[in-house]
Amino acid sequence: MKDTRKKREELRKTWDPFLLVPFTDQEEKTGKLFVFLYYVIIFIIGLLMLAFGFFSKSALMMLISVSSPDATTISNRPFSLLFLGCSLIVPNVLVFLKMLWKITFTDSSLPSKEVLFLVCGIELLVAFGTTVLTVVAMPHFDIITNIMILNSVCILPAVTQVINPTMDKMTKWLMLPPLLSIFLVLVGFVLFFVGYQMQRTTYGVVGNKDIYLYIGLAIGSTLLVSLNWWENFTSMIKSKRLDRIRLDLEASRNMTYLISSVVRIVVTGIVVGAYVPLSGQSWSSIRNVSSDKITIVLSLFAIQVISSALCHWFGVIACKMHAFRRGFALPMIFITPAVFVAFLFMFGMRYKTAKDASGVGNFSLTLYCRDFDSTLGNGVEVAKQLFRDVSHGLCNRVGGQNDVHMALLVGEFVTMWLGLFLSTLYVWMMNTDRIERTTQLYLKPMYEAAFIDQCSLLNIRFYSREQEYRFKKNSEKKVDDEPLMIYLCATMWHETCDEMIKMFTSLFRLDQHRPKHRAKKDNFCFESHIFFDDAFIEKVNKQTGKKKLYVNEFAEFLVEVFEEVYKGFCKDNSSFKDQNTQNGEHKIMPTPYGGRLCYVLPHGNCLYVHFKNKQRIRHKKRWSQVMYLYYLLGWKLTRKYFTSLEKGESQKNLERRLKKEKHNTYILALDGDVDFQPSSIMLLIDRLKKYPKVGAACGRIHPTGFGPMVWYQKFEYAVCHWLQKTAEHVFGCVLCSPGCFSLFRGAALMDDNVMKKYATKATEAAQYVQYDQGEDRWLCTLLLQQGWRVEYNAASDAYTNAPQEFNEFYNQRRRWGPSTLANTLDLLHSGAETAKKNSSISSLYIFYQIFTVGSSILGPASVCLMIAGAFSFVFNWDANFAILLSVLPPAVYIIICYTTKPAFQLAVAAILSVLYAFLMTATFLSIIGQMVEENTFITPSGLFLVSASILYVTTAILHPQEFGLLIYGLMYLICIPSGYLLLSIYSLVNLHIVSWGTRESTSEVAKEKTMGVVCNKNCTMCCWDIKIEVNQETKNVVLQQIQQTIQPKNKNKQQNLNNLQEIQLQTLPQDENEAAPFKRPSASRLSGQHGPSPPPSDKSDDQYENEKHIRFKDLDEDKDEDQDQNQNWDQNEDQTEDLSENVWIKPIKDEFLKKLTYANLKRNLAEQIKYALRDKKHEDVCEELVLMLTDTLNQELYDTVGPEDILPDSLVEELKESLNDCARRILVMNQVETLQKRVRRAIEKTLMAPQVEKLPDEEHDFWVKLIERYLEPLSEDKAHKEEVKRELKSLRNKATFLYFIVNILWVVATFFLQAIGEAISIKIPKVYPNGTVADEYLNVEPIGLMFLLTFAVLLIVQFFAMLYHRVYTLIHMVSYRSTEKEYKTKDSDDEDEDGLTIVNNLPSMFSIEDDIPM
Repeated sequence: MKDTRKKREELRKTWDPFLLVPFTDQEEKTGKLFVFLYYVIIFIIGLLMLAFGFFSKSALMMLISVSSPDATTISNRPFSLLFLGCSLIVPNVLVFLKMLWKITFTDSSLPSKEVLFLVCGIELLVAFGTTVLTVVAMPHFDIITNIMILNSVCILPAVTQVINPTMDKMTKWLMLPPLLSIFLVLVGFVLFFVGYQMQRTTYGVVGNKDIYLYIGLAIGSTLLVSLNWWENFTSMIKSKRLDRIRLDLEASRNMTYLISSVVRIVVTGIVVGAYVPLSGQSWSSIRNVSSDKITIVLSLFAIQVISSALCHWFGVIACKMHAFRRGFALPMIFITPAVFVAFLFMFGMRYKTAKDASGVGNFSLTLYCRDFDSTLGNGVEVAKQLFRDVSHGLCNRVGGQNDVHMALLVGEFVTMWLGLFLSTLYVWMMNTDRIERTTQLYLKPMYEAAFIDQCSLLNIRFYSREQEYRFKKNSEKKVDDEPLMIYLCATMWHETCDEMIKMFTSLFRLDQHRPKHRAKKDNFCFESHIFFDDAFIEKVNKQTGKKKLYVNEFAEFLVEVFEEVYKGFCKDNSSFKDQNTQNGEHKIMPTPYGGRLCYVLPHGNCLYVHFKNKQRIRHKKRWSQVMYLYYLLGWKLTRKYFTSLEKGESQKNLERRLKKEKHNTYILALDGDVDFQPSSIMLLIDRLKKYPKVGAACGRIHPTGFGPMVWYQKFEYAVCHWLQKTAEHVFGCVLCSPGCFSLFRGAALMDDNVMKKYATKATEAAQYVQYDQGEDRWLCTLLLQQGWRVEYNAASDAYTNAPQEFNEFYNQRRRWGPSTLANTLDLLHSGAETAKKNSSISSLYIFYQIFTVGSSILGPASVCLMIAGAFSFVFNWDANFAILLSVLPPAVYIIICYTTKPAFQLAVAAILSVLYAFLMTATFLSIIGQMVEENTFITPSGLFLVSASILYVTTAILHPQEFGLLIYGLMYLICIPSGYLLLSIYSLVNLHIVSWGTRESTSEVAKEKTMGVVCNKNCTMCCWDIKIEVNQETKNVVLQQIQQTIQPKNKNKQQNLNNLQEIQLQTLPQDENEAAPFKRPSASRLSGQHGPSPPPSDKSDDQYENEKHIRFKDLDEDKDEDQDQNQNWDQNEDQTEDLSENVWIKPIKDEFLKKLTYANLKRNLAEQIKYALRDKKHEDVCEELVLMLTDTLNQELYDTVGPEDILPDSLVEELKESLNDCARRILVMNQVETLQKRVRRAIEKTLMAPQVEKLPDEEHDFWVKLIERYLEPLSEDKAHKEEVKRELKSLRNKATFLYFIVNILWVVATFFLQAIGEAISIKIPKVYPNGTVADEYLNVEPIGLMFLLTFAVLLIVQFFAMLYHRVYTLIHMVSYRSTEKEYKTKDSDDEDEDGLTIVNNLPSMFSIEDDIPM
């Protein structure tokens, strides 16, 4: 019979070789279109920066020109000087507001006196120099000289670069550019002085008798202004005092610049205010300025301010997008030449116009400057006036010696501009990371109004390698060159095959994106772990009656799904005959918690599957997380440093290394059904790399599935992420980083009061709600309270299955709702202490959260009032009667929830949800009808509906990839009563139920419930199930007799039930095919329809008696022995030491050993040789090797084993020796002995058998102690359970009373306000769409209007936060796509000993097992 089955299987493979493989080609790649769009975006940003910089500098130059004593456009100099000074003050005002915002929403320490006096002293000198230069000196020069003189502020930064003491011999050439810069600037100063000296002696311009004073003031002021960037270039000086000052400044930068900005504003105001009377002017004259002159000055001022701010902002964007050269340095350096050329062109055009209009044949520049420079010319009147002053100033400069003066003028500009270019040459060589922090890019938080381009270039941080290390080694900044270790930790339980495929496909994508052989080059490596809850099952041998431990059907799914996904990812390396080539490197390990499978993914990264036995270790998701946190962060990370300390290594050095590794170790928490791309992880890693205080980061979670409930959740998730999470991210911290896809920093998890407290077992009623009902939110609460920041990245997408049934959805939210409220209230309760520890949480953010919590608590009452409005309008009922009627269904449902079982509550909620959906449709139609009837939408409800619609549509437009979710918004709107009214009631009234609610194992419960069931009917309607069940009070007499026969002494009901289940299990029919211990699932199981678990193996009793295995307790043990079960495990550990004889191991090992069949070996050997020698130059040798080694394999095995027989170990060793000898001879004959190592490795991998290994003794002891201390299975006695149940009900009663009484008070207040009538109502004038105001008024109760307005304000605040967040999300995404590497299959040059990994030839798990008759 066995041979017959093998022949059938071989026959099936000949006509059924087809596979259903996962979509492995969905990996995101940077396509040509994106590259094109990237360059377009960078070009546009650079062009905008150049344009705004051009307008900023041009407006400033014209504002200075109209402030000149010789200006004709504005005769009132104090007025123009006032706005010239205001343009200098605006950046300082912006600094003040920015620092005030940061201090308000984040924490900032106070600076020391030394730092404060130093910074304020330097800022005073800079402000004084800037004001004197622009207000006092520059109005006396021509516009070209003014453009030129601004470039000279680079002289002191160039000097500090030359005297840089950290320059070694290899970088001495870097001194040449700043040295040339100093020379050129000095030459420019000389030409500047010579030019005006020649003007003074040869042309004798009137009014320039004090020109030497202004030249001296200009040169001196530029030296003072160049002190502005002292921190950038003094960082290269080795000084402990300077290092201390810089460290103090880094810690107190917000407060320091807040104070220094005030100093600069005051100094600028004093200088401007004092200069006017000193220059013989009077401030009182500004009252006599005409309106047209005011328009000119204000226009120049507005252009200068707005253009400067936008130029600075686009510069920041370009740097963050990793476009330093193309998008930042290039446009910045060409702003001054553009302005220079523009004004010369304008001067030339005026000269040409005057020449054409004069009719003089020999019209020279001297003649133009003498007779025509004051003419208006052609064009707009304002422009003509401004350009006339510009031309007049240039004519005063060039005078009669046209060629000489013009040459000096151009020479001044060229030397000064080249000096700036050479002194900032390092900017062109900058190579920053993605989304570099603004504080790490720029020294100063804002721009300088008079030096928009010079400031932007000189403000870029410049650090030498030595100084950066010396300065940063004691700070909290992470060194990016340190390697990152990412642990991907997924928790699984009863996932279906489709869900497992998503998970494995995501892991294989990441393995392909970050191969193991690139780990050292990329400073990035990862390791995957899957923690499988409740993975074992007891099976009773029908012959011996003994119980043995096997992996359950879901664990079988996991093993088989892994093989299938592996085949899909290896398909590109195989021909159609070799579709079954798979991975061959497996390890199986029994562990104190159950068992472990070790895989090697195609590109060398490791995957570990931890099978948990709930009888030996605590199960459920939180305890799986505690398990991997202590294993990865405690055992694997921390322990080695304590071991090194015991060996005598320096404690200080070890602490430094441990701190660094904790900081660079990340844990990606995953659910077992999540689907993600490698880019999603990399985007989260960027956040943690760049911001050292970020303890966790989450991405955009997309629910998947089909049906009305999923449609509702799609829009609900979208709104939550679009508005709520972005607002939390911008104003403070995200409160919940979902456990299905979140990246955590190891240092944050290992901080005090985080991991230790997270491992706390719930003992009180409130703890059951907060700890176990929403573990991810509680973990984030612990991180926030400890001072860590939690962030949200909208570009990091992950997809997870959402509840598709009404009951499952309500039960999930029954957990989430109370947990969310409990954790938020806990955070608000400790708000003052949290704000002190967490720099990202401010008192204002705490107030924002209080407001949002209050709005959510009042949700049910608000829904009732909205429904009352619908009743009032649709049925023309009295408003008070409508309120009473709207409150009636929720009140009845509250009574139902208190008095009936959850199943009936859910059925009632489903029916009410449908009725409310119809009513909500009528409600929105009534609002529209009211607007039509009133002939205006300027009503509270109308304005809210219209504005909310516009807001959501605009938000969706800003998320173009998710714009289609607006369709599901209609489903969301009509389900608002179900989601905000009925669900709130159901969640709170069932607060005492702490079961999971989703994916629960119901096998034992179902068996108990089916006893005595007379009728059981299920009715499925749309998205919910209605179950009708009729039970009889007395159990079946026959069943009771069977129980008494089996165990007459048992009086416990639960023990009787267990015995009954044992009898039913033993009497299940079994055929020959079902007897395999690791049976391949049937088609129904693979499609997600889980049937009963396969029966035990058909081994003989003697074979089972000879195997040592894990034994479970007998069913006839008494209650005392049950409680001592966990203590007996330690006594039975010796039974698991014989690893090869564990019962659960053998079925898995047998599956893996199918690789070593005769048929598979031939295929796998040829494939391994082809992969090892895949270079074209080895093609001939490869063909010969494949041919000869296949012949050797046939000679050794043809008459020895059958095609599907597994080779014994002795035969494998003999075959390996024969194949190596044959390969060696062929390679020697072809004179390619260097390939022998590769070929030998290929042969070894072909013949590699799965290894059954023993867990190292130290790790074994670790797991035993961890389980004993934190993870022992919960075994609470009945009395404790009853006590907890009473406490939970008491907590439920208190919470519901407070919750419902607040909502009742809100409804009652509205009821009485409406009953009083118009006496206290607010009258709003009726406005028609055309803008006319009617004589009648709309009466609105004050409380309703207040709530409506506050909710609208909340939406507007969240909307603007979303706008801010979208901009920076776009920046991050573009920078990622433009810099992230793409990897292909590694070349032979990169290969060391790794070859193609191949596994057993398993028949496809998606293939059809039997022929289906037509």
